[in-house]
Amino acid sequence: ALIFVSCLVLMIDGVGFEETIGATISSISNVGPGLGSLGPVGNYADVPTVSKWFLSFLMMVGRLEIFTVLTILLPGFWKQ
Repeated sequence: ALIFVSCLVLMIDGVGFEETIGATISSISNVGPGLGSLGPVGNYADVPTVSKWFLSFLMMVGRLEIFTVLTILLPGFWKQ
């Protein structure tokens, strides 16, 4: 579900379909290059600024694991 929602967010910001899937999966799994223009011979320079921030957030989610980030973002965690 996270990958699907992330792809939708990037497509709304104007990133192409192939680049969206590649960037989302490579950001969450921390594997390196994506697909299309973000592949091994490309870079993330042409990605809009908002999408770069969102991909940075996805990289942190992938590094810290999804459940850890969800726990930190839940208000019930901070009330205890």
